[in-house]
Amino acid sequence: MKTTSFNPARFAPPDASETVRRLQETWAATLRGERSPIAPRPVIGQSWQRVKRFGVDPEQSTDSELLQTDELEHRRTSTALAEVMPVLSGGLGSVADASLQIMVVTDPEGRVLWREGNAGVLRRADTICLEEGAAWSEDTTGTNAIGTALTAGAPVQVHSAEHFVRTLHDWTCAAAPVHDPRDGRLLGIIDVSGPDSTFHPATLALVDSVSRLAESELRSRHLTAIERLRAVAAPILCRLGGKALVVDTNGWLAAVTGMPPVDRVALPGSLGAGRVWLPSLGTCVAEPMPGGWLLRVTETETSGCASRVVLDLTEPRRPCATITGAAGSWAQDLTPRHAELLYVLALHRHGRSAAQLAVDLFDDPTRTVTVRAELSRLRRRLTGLLDHRPYRYREEVEIEVLLPDDPLDLLPHSTAPAVVGARAGASSPSGV
Repeated sequence: MKTTSFNPARFAPPDASETVRRLQETWAATLRGERSPIAPRPVIGQSWQRVKRFGVDPEQSTDSELLQTDELEHRRTSTALAEVMPVLSGGLGSVADASLQIMVVTDPEGRVLWREGNAGVLRRADTICLEEGAAWSEDTTGTNAIGTALTAGAPVQVHSAEHFVRTLHDWTCAAAPVHDPRDGRLLGIIDVSGPDSTFHPATLALVDSVSRLAESELRSRHLTAIERLRAVAAPILCRLGGKALVVDTNGWLAAVTGMPPVDRVALPGSLGAGRVWLPSLGTCVAEPMPGGWLLRVTETETSGCASRVVLDLTEPRRPCATITGAAGSWAQDLTPRHAELLYVLALHRHGRSAAQLAVDLFDDPTRTVTVRAELSRLRRRLTGLLDHRPYRYREEVEIEVLLPDDPLDLLPHSTAPAVVGARAGASSPSGV
Protein backbone atom coordinates (compact mmCIF):
# COMPACT_ATOMS: atom_id res chain seq x y z
CA MET A 1 0.00 0.00 0.00
CA LYS A 2 1.48 3.34 -1.01
CA THR A 3 1.73 5.87 1.79
CA THR A 4 4.19 8.35 0.35
CA SER A 5 3.46 11.18 -2.03
CA PHE A 6 4.95 11.13 -5.52
CA ASN A 7 6.84 14.16 -6.80
CA PRO A 8 7.12 13.85 -10.60
CA ALA A 9 9.84 16.50 -10.73
CA ARG A 10 12.23 14.18 -8.90
CA PHE A 11 11.93 11.32 -11.32
CA ALA A 12 10.96 12.94 -14.64
CA PRO A 13 13.61 13.90 -17.20
CA PRO A 14 14.27 17.48 -18.29
CA ASP A 15 11.44 19.18 -20.09
CA ALA A 16 11.12 19.23 -23.87
CA SER A 17 13.44 22.24 -24.18
CA GLU A 18 16.35 20.05 -23.07
CA THR A 19 17.75 18.67 -26.30
CA VAL A 20 18.95 15.17 -26.96
CA ARG A 21 22.32 16.67 -27.88
CA ARG A 22 22.79 18.02 -24.36
CA LEU A 23 21.82 14.68 -22.87
CA GLN A 24 24.35 12.98 -25.14
CA GLU A 25 27.05 15.39 -24.00
CA THR A 26 26.29 14.65 -20.35
CA TRP A 27 26.35 10.89 -21.00
CA ALA A 28 29.63 11.01 -22.93
CA ALA A 29 31.37 13.24 -20.37
CA THR A 30 30.26 11.02 -17.50
CA LEU A 31 31.63 7.91 -19.20
CA ARG A 32 34.95 9.67 -19.78
CA GLY A 33 35.08 10.56 -16.09
CA GLU A 34 34.85 14.25 -16.88
CA ARG A 35 32.66 16.85 -15.28
CA SER A 36 29.72 17.73 -17.48
CA PRO A 37 28.35 21.28 -17.60
CA ILE A 38 24.95 19.77 -16.87
CA ALA A 39 24.94 16.98 -14.30
CA PRO A 40 22.53 14.07 -14.76
CA ARG A 41 19.44 14.08 -12.57
CA PRO A 42 20.16 12.44 -9.19
CA VAL A 43 18.02 9.37 -9.95
CA ILE A 44 19.93 8.90 -13.23
CA GLY A 45 23.37 9.67 -11.80
CA GLN A 46 22.88 7.17 -8.99
CA SER A 47 21.72 4.56 -11.48
CA TRP A 48 24.77 5.14 -13.71
CA GLN A 49 27.01 4.59 -10.71
CA ARG A 50 25.24 1.33 -9.90
CA VAL A 51 25.35 -0.11 -13.41
CA LYS A 52 29.04 0.72 -13.76
CA ARG A 53 29.64 -1.27 -10.57
CA PHE A 54 27.61 -4.11 -12.11
CA GLY A 55 30.02 -4.11 -15.04
CA VAL A 56 27.45 -3.08 -17.67
CA ASP A 57 29.15 -1.97 -20.91
CA PRO A 58 27.56 1.16 -22.42
CA GLU A 59 28.29 -0.25 -25.88
CA GLN A 60 26.74 -3.68 -25.22
CA SER A 61 23.53 -4.93 -26.77
CA THR A 62 20.37 -5.26 -24.72
CA ASP A 63 19.82 -8.90 -25.67
CA SER A 64 19.10 -11.33 -22.84
CA GLU A 65 18.24 -14.99 -22.59
CA LEU A 66 14.46 -15.25 -22.72
CA LEU A 67 12.42 -17.28 -20.26
CA GLN A 68 11.25 -20.64 -21.51
CA THR A 69 7.58 -20.74 -22.49
CA ASP A 70 6.55 -22.87 -19.53
CA GLU A 71 8.43 -20.67 -17.06
CA LEU A 72 6.91 -17.53 -18.57
CA GLU A 73 3.41 -19.00 -18.29
CA HIS A 74 4.09 -20.07 -14.68
CA ARG A 75 5.13 -16.54 -13.73
CA ARG A 76 2.06 -15.09 -15.43
CA THR A 77 -0.40 -17.38 -13.68
CA SER A 78 1.22 -17.09 -10.24
CA THR A 79 1.24 -13.30 -9.99
CA ALA A 80 -1.61 -11.10 -8.76
CA LEU A 81 -0.86 -8.79 -11.69
CA ALA A 82 -2.80 -11.23 -13.87
CA GLU A 83 -5.94 -10.22 -11.98
CA VAL A 84 -5.54 -6.56 -12.93
CA MET A 85 -4.37 -6.90 -16.53
CA PRO A 86 -7.78 -5.66 -17.77
CA VAL A 87 -7.27 -2.52 -15.65
CA LEU A 88 -3.76 -2.04 -17.02
CA SER A 89 -4.81 -2.66 -20.60
CA GLY A 90 -7.75 -0.28 -20.32
CA GLY A 91 -5.74 2.41 -18.57
CA LEU A 92 -2.48 2.23 -20.51
CA GLY A 93 -2.61 -0.25 -23.38
CA SER A 94 -5.00 1.74 -25.56
CA VAL A 95 -3.27 5.03 -24.73
CA ALA A 96 0.12 3.56 -25.62
CA ASP A 97 -1.22 2.28 -28.93
CA ALA A 98 -2.69 5.67 -29.85
CA SER A 99 0.52 7.50 -28.92
CA LEU A 100 2.82 5.15 -30.91
CA GLN A 101 4.13 3.45 -27.78
CA ILE A 102 3.80 0.11 -26.03
CA MET A 103 2.85 -0.97 -22.51
CA VAL A 104 5.13 -3.48 -20.78
CA VAL A 105 4.40 -5.38 -17.53
CA THR A 106 7.22 -7.13 -15.67
CA ASP A 107 7.65 -9.27 -12.56
CA PRO A 108 9.73 -8.17 -9.52
CA GLU A 109 12.91 -9.40 -11.22
CA GLY A 110 12.36 -7.17 -14.25
CA ARG A 111 11.33 -10.05 -16.53
CA VAL A 112 8.77 -8.99 -19.14
CA LEU A 113 5.50 -10.89 -18.64
CA TRP A 114 3.18 -9.03 -21.02
CA ARG A 115 3.38 -6.27 -23.59
CA GLU A 116 0.88 -4.65 -25.95
CA GLY A 117 0.43 -1.48 -27.95
CA ASN A 118 1.33 -0.09 -31.35
CA ALA A 119 2.19 -2.88 -33.80
CA GLY A 120 5.05 -0.99 -35.41
CA VAL A 121 6.64 -0.15 -32.08
CA LEU A 122 6.26 -3.78 -30.96
CA ARG A 123 8.30 -4.84 -33.99
CA ARG A 124 10.89 -2.18 -33.20
CA ALA A 125 10.98 -3.33 -29.56
CA ASP A 126 11.94 -6.80 -30.77
CA THR A 127 15.23 -5.34 -32.04
CA ILE A 128 16.23 -4.29 -28.50
CA CYS A 129 14.88 -7.47 -26.87
CA LEU A 130 12.02 -5.63 -25.17
CA GLU A 131 9.88 -8.73 -25.53
CA GLU A 132 8.12 -11.29 -23.37
CA GLY A 133 10.54 -13.21 -21.17
CA ALA A 134 13.41 -10.70 -21.53
CA ALA A 135 15.38 -9.31 -18.57
CA TRP A 136 15.27 -5.55 -17.95
CA SER A 137 16.85 -5.14 -14.52
CA GLU A 138 19.67 -2.62 -14.17
CA ASP A 139 22.36 -5.28 -13.83
CA THR A 140 21.48 -6.78 -17.22
CA THR A 141 20.34 -3.80 -19.32
CA GLY A 142 21.73 -0.76 -17.54
CA THR A 143 19.76 2.34 -16.65
CA ASN A 144 16.21 2.07 -17.97
CA ALA A 145 12.81 2.94 -16.54
CA ILE A 146 11.90 -0.65 -15.63
CA GLY A 147 15.16 -1.56 -13.89
CA THR A 148 15.65 1.82 -12.26
CA ALA A 149 12.06 1.88 -10.94
CA LEU A 150 12.70 -1.58 -9.46
CA THR A 151 15.77 -0.35 -7.61
CA ALA A 152 14.49 3.10 -6.65
CA GLY A 153 11.09 1.77 -5.60
CA ALA A 154 9.46 4.78 -7.24
CA PRO A 155 8.10 5.90 -10.63
CA VAL A 156 10.94 6.83 -13.01
CA GLN A 157 11.09 8.29 -16.51
CA VAL A 158 14.24 7.75 -18.58
CA HIS A 159 14.70 9.61 -21.85
CA SER A 160 17.17 9.22 -24.69
CA ALA A 161 20.80 9.41 -23.51
CA GLU A 162 19.75 9.04 -19.88
CA HIS A 163 19.82 5.33 -20.73
CA PHE A 164 23.25 3.96 -19.90
CA VAL A 165 23.46 1.66 -22.93
CA ARG A 166 23.84 3.54 -26.22
CA THR A 167 21.45 1.21 -28.03
CA LEU A 168 18.56 2.71 -26.05
CA HIS A 169 19.33 6.36 -26.76
CA ASP A 170 16.55 6.63 -29.32
CA TRP A 171 13.96 5.38 -26.80
CA THR A 172 11.96 7.00 -24.04
CA CYS A 173 10.24 5.13 -21.21
CA ALA A 174 8.29 5.72 -18.00
CA ALA A 175 7.67 3.07 -15.35
CA ALA A 176 6.08 2.67 -11.94
CA PRO A 177 6.08 -0.16 -9.38
CA VAL A 178 2.92 -2.02 -8.37
CA HIS A 179 2.70 -3.35 -4.81
CA ASP A 180 0.40 -5.95 -3.31
CA PRO A 181 -1.84 -4.06 -0.82
CA ARG A 182 -2.15 -7.22 1.29
CA ASP A 183 1.50 -7.31 2.35
CA GLY A 184 3.29 -4.43 0.61
CA ARG A 185 5.28 -6.87 -1.53
CA LEU A 186 6.47 -5.65 -4.92
CA LEU A 187 4.50 -7.39 -7.66
CA GLY A 188 6.26 -5.87 -10.63
CA ILE A 189 6.57 -2.86 -12.89
CA ILE A 190 4.31 -1.30 -15.49
CA ASP A 191 6.05 0.67 -18.21
CA VAL A 192 5.27 2.72 -21.29
CA SER A 193 8.05 2.82 -23.88
CA GLY A 194 8.42 4.22 -27.37
CA PRO A 195 10.70 6.09 -29.76
CA ASP A 196 12.29 9.18 -28.21
CA SER A 197 10.09 11.37 -30.43
CA THR A 198 7.04 10.20 -28.42
CA PHE A 199 8.36 11.69 -25.17
CA HIS A 200 5.83 13.61 -23.09
CA PRO A 201 6.41 14.75 -19.47
CA ALA A 202 2.86 13.73 -18.47
CA THR A 203 3.50 10.06 -19.30
CA LEU A 204 5.16 9.46 -15.94
CA ALA A 205 2.17 10.78 -13.99
CA LEU A 206 -0.17 8.68 -16.14
CA VAL A 207 1.79 5.48 -15.50
CA ASP A 208 1.92 6.18 -11.77
CA SER A 209 -1.84 6.83 -11.68
CA VAL A 210 -2.59 3.55 -13.42
CA SER A 211 -0.30 1.66 -11.01
CA ARG A 212 -2.30 3.12 -8.12
CA LEU A 213 -5.53 2.16 -9.87
CA ALA A 214 -4.27 -1.41 -10.16
CA GLU A 215 -3.41 -1.46 -6.46
CA SER A 216 -6.87 -0.12 -5.65
CA GLU A 217 -8.44 -2.95 -7.65
CA LEU A 218 -6.34 -5.52 -5.77
CA ARG A 219 -7.36 -3.92 -2.46
CA SER A 220 -11.03 -4.19 -3.41
CA ARG A 221 -10.61 -7.86 -4.31
CA HIS A 222 -8.86 -8.46 -1.00
CA LEU A 223 -11.71 -6.90 1.00
CA THR A 224 -14.19 -9.12 -0.85
CA ALA A 225 -12.11 -12.20 0.04
CA ILE A 226 -11.99 -11.12 3.71
CA GLU A 227 -15.79 -10.84 3.76
CA ARG A 228 -16.11 -14.37 2.38
CA LEU A 229 -13.69 -15.70 5.00
CA ARG A 230 -15.60 -13.86 7.76
CA ALA A 231 -18.82 -15.55 6.72
CA VAL A 232 -17.17 -18.98 7.01
CA ALA A 233 -15.41 -18.11 10.31
CA ALA A 234 -18.35 -16.68 12.27
CA PRO A 235 -20.16 -19.98 13.05
CA ILE A 236 -16.87 -21.71 13.87
CA LEU A 237 -15.79 -19.09 16.40
CA CYS A 238 -19.22 -19.18 18.05
CA ARG A 239 -18.57 -22.78 19.07
CA LEU A 240 -15.09 -22.17 20.48
CA GLY A 241 -14.14 -21.18 24.00
CA GLY A 242 -11.08 -19.13 24.86
CA LYS A 243 -9.15 -16.82 22.58
CA ALA A 244 -9.13 -17.39 18.85
CA LEU A 245 -9.03 -15.48 15.60
CA VAL A 246 -9.34 -16.18 11.90
CA VAL A 247 -6.97 -14.48 9.49
CA ASP A 248 -6.38 -14.73 5.76
CA THR A 249 -3.15 -16.12 4.33
CA ASN A 250 -1.49 -12.72 4.73
CA GLY A 251 -2.55 -12.36 8.37
CA TRP A 252 -5.39 -9.85 7.93
CA LEU A 253 -8.13 -10.30 10.48
CA ALA A 254 -11.49 -11.72 9.40
CA ALA A 255 -13.02 -12.58 12.81
CA VAL A 256 -12.03 -12.81 16.48
CA THR A 257 -13.40 -14.08 19.77
CA GLY A 258 -12.27 -13.79 23.38
CA MET A 259 -9.67 -11.09 22.76
CA PRO A 260 -9.36 -7.54 21.39
CA PRO A 261 -9.35 -7.32 17.59
CA VAL A 262 -6.15 -6.53 15.70
CA ASP A 263 -5.75 -5.33 12.14
CA ARG A 264 -3.21 -7.94 11.16
CA VAL A 265 -1.13 -10.78 12.57
CA ALA A 266 2.35 -11.20 11.13
CA LEU A 267 2.62 -14.78 9.90
CA PRO A 268 5.79 -16.72 9.09
CA GLY A 269 6.39 -17.49 5.45
CA SER A 270 6.11 -21.25 6.02
CA LEU A 271 3.14 -21.51 8.37
CA GLY A 272 1.76 -25.04 8.74
CA ALA A 273 -0.90 -26.76 10.80
CA GLY A 274 -0.03 -27.37 14.45
CA ARG A 275 1.60 -25.42 17.28
CA VAL A 276 3.38 -22.25 16.29
CA TRP A 277 4.85 -19.31 18.17
CA LEU A 278 3.89 -15.87 16.86
CA PRO A 279 5.57 -12.79 18.38
CA SER A 280 2.30 -10.86 18.62
CA LEU A 281 0.22 -13.70 20.16
CA GLY A 282 2.51 -16.23 21.80
CA THR A 283 1.97 -19.96 21.27
CA CYS A 284 -1.00 -20.82 19.07
CA VAL A 285 -2.52 -23.84 17.39
CA ALA A 286 -2.93 -23.13 13.67
CA GLU A 287 -5.66 -24.87 11.69
CA PRO A 288 -6.11 -24.30 7.93
CA MET A 289 -9.36 -22.88 6.60
CA PRO A 290 -10.47 -22.09 3.04
CA GLY A 291 -8.60 -18.88 2.32
CA GLY A 292 -6.94 -18.50 5.71
CA TRP A 293 -6.11 -19.83 9.17
CA LEU A 294 -7.84 -20.41 12.47
CA LEU A 295 -5.42 -19.45 15.27
CA ARG A 296 -6.34 -20.69 18.77
CA VAL A 297 -4.23 -18.87 21.35
CA THR A 298 -2.82 -21.14 24.04
CA GLU A 299 -0.21 -18.80 25.52
CA THR A 300 -0.51 -15.04 25.61
CA GLU A 301 2.63 -14.11 27.52
CA THR A 302 5.20 -13.11 24.92
CA SER A 303 7.43 -10.66 26.77
CA GLY A 304 11.04 -11.75 26.66
CA CYS A 305 10.43 -14.53 24.12
CA ALA A 306 12.70 -13.02 21.49
CA SER A 307 16.40 -13.57 22.23
CA ARG A 308 18.01 -12.92 18.84
CA VAL A 309 17.15 -10.92 15.74
CA VAL A 310 18.89 -11.22 12.38
CA LEU A 311 18.12 -8.21 10.18
CA ASP A 312 18.91 -9.29 6.63
CA LEU A 313 19.49 -6.34 4.28
CA THR A 314 21.55 -8.22 1.70
CA GLU A 315 18.68 -8.39 -0.79
CA PRO A 316 18.00 -4.78 -1.91
CA ARG A 317 14.33 -5.33 -2.72
CA ARG A 318 13.41 -7.77 0.06
CA PRO A 319 14.61 -6.90 3.57
CA CYS A 320 13.54 -9.37 6.24
CA ALA A 321 13.98 -10.15 9.93
CA THR A 322 14.44 -13.57 11.51
CA ILE A 323 13.49 -13.72 15.19
CA THR A 324 14.69 -16.54 17.43
CA GLY A 325 13.31 -17.34 20.88
CA ALA A 326 12.68 -20.24 23.20
CA ALA A 327 9.90 -21.47 20.94
CA GLY A 328 12.03 -21.48 17.77
CA SER A 329 12.72 -19.18 14.81
CA TRP A 330 10.32 -17.04 12.83
CA ALA A 331 10.94 -14.94 9.69
CA GLN A 332 9.07 -11.94 8.36
CA ASP A 333 9.52 -9.72 5.29
CA LEU A 334 9.73 -6.04 6.19
CA THR A 335 8.28 -2.95 4.61
CA PRO A 336 10.90 -0.42 3.47
CA ARG A 337 10.02 1.92 6.35
CA HIS A 338 10.21 -0.83 8.99
CA ALA A 339 13.55 -1.95 7.57
CA GLU A 340 14.84 1.61 7.95
CA LEU A 341 13.63 1.82 11.54
CA LEU A 342 15.09 -1.51 12.60
CA TYR A 343 18.40 -0.65 10.94
CA VAL A 344 18.63 2.77 12.61
CA LEU A 345 17.80 1.27 16.01
CA ALA A 346 20.55 -1.30 15.43
CA LEU A 347 22.93 1.60 14.89
CA HIS A 348 21.83 3.11 18.22
CA ARG A 349 21.39 0.32 20.76
CA HIS A 350 21.06 2.90 23.54
CA GLY A 351 17.86 4.15 21.90
CA ARG A 352 16.45 7.10 19.99
CA SER A 353 13.68 9.55 20.79
CA ALA A 354 10.86 10.14 18.32
CA ALA A 355 12.42 13.48 17.35
CA GLN A 356 15.82 11.87 16.76
CA LEU A 357 14.27 9.17 14.60
CA ALA A 358 12.38 11.85 12.66
CA VAL A 359 15.74 13.41 11.84
CA ASP A 360 17.22 10.01 10.99
CA LEU A 361 14.39 9.21 8.58
CA PHE A 362 13.17 12.59 7.29
CA ASP A 363 15.76 15.18 8.37
CA ASP A 364 12.83 16.88 10.12
CA PRO A 365 12.51 16.68 13.93
CA THR A 366 8.85 17.76 13.77
CA ARG A 367 7.65 14.56 12.06
CA THR A 368 7.28 12.69 15.33
CA VAL A 369 3.64 11.72 14.69
CA THR A 370 4.67 9.74 11.60
CA VAL A 371 7.52 8.08 13.49
CA ARG A 372 5.33 7.11 16.45
CA ALA A 373 2.64 5.68 14.17
CA GLU A 374 5.14 3.51 12.28
CA LEU A 375 6.78 2.32 15.49
CA SER A 376 3.41 1.50 16.99
CA ARG A 377 2.65 -0.74 14.00
CA LEU A 378 6.12 -2.29 14.18
CA ARG A 379 5.87 -3.01 17.93
CA ARG A 380 2.47 -4.68 17.46
CA ARG A 381 3.91 -6.94 14.78
CA LEU A 382 7.07 -7.73 16.75
CA THR A 383 5.79 -7.85 20.31
CA GLY A 384 8.50 -8.24 22.96
CA LEU A 385 11.26 -7.00 20.67
CA LEU A 386 11.22 -3.22 21.09
CA ASP A 387 10.97 -0.88 24.07
CA HIS A 388 10.05 2.79 24.05
CA ARG A 389 11.04 5.97 25.90
CA PRO A 390 13.45 5.89 24.17
CA TYR A 391 12.72 3.56 21.29
CA ARG A 392 15.25 0.73 21.31
CA TYR A 393 15.73 -3.02 21.13
CA ARG A 394 15.18 -4.75 24.47
CA GLU A 395 18.48 -5.14 26.31
CA GLU A 396 18.36 -8.95 26.32
CA VAL A 397 17.90 -9.16 22.54
CA GLU A 398 20.99 -9.97 20.48
CA ILE A 399 21.07 -8.14 17.14
CA GLU A 400 22.86 -9.18 13.97
CA VAL A 401 22.64 -7.10 10.80
CA LEU A 402 23.55 -8.70 7.46
CA LEU A 403 24.70 -5.99 5.05
CA PRO A 404 25.14 -6.14 1.26
CA ASP A 405 28.65 -6.67 -0.07
CA ASP A 406 28.69 -3.13 -1.45
CA PRO A 407 27.58 -0.40 1.00
CA LEU A 408 25.95 1.47 -1.89
CA ASP A 409 23.40 -1.38 -2.15
CA LEU A 410 22.15 -0.79 1.40
CA LEU A 411 18.37 -0.19 1.15
CA PRO A 412 18.82 1.53 -2.24
CA HIS A 413 15.20 2.76 -2.22
CA SER A 414 15.78 4.74 0.96
CA THR A 415 16.32 8.49 1.11
CA ALA A 416 16.53 8.50 4.93
CA PRO A 417 19.57 10.58 5.99
CA ALA A 418 20.75 7.86 8.37
CA VAL A 419 20.76 5.28 5.59
CA VAL A 420 22.26 7.62 3.00
CA GLY A 421 25.03 8.44 5.48
CA ALA A 422 25.63 4.75 6.16
CA ARG A 423 25.99 4.09 2.44
CA ALA A 424 28.57 6.85 2.13
CA GLY A 425 30.49 5.89 5.26
CA ALA A 426 30.06 2.11 5.11
CA SER A 427 28.82 2.25 8.71
CA SER A 428 28.11 -0.97 10.59
CA PRO A 429 25.82 -1.26 13.62
CA SER A 430 27.61 -1.48 16.91
CA GLY A 431 27.73 -4.94 18.41
CA VAL A 432 27.24 -6.69 15.06
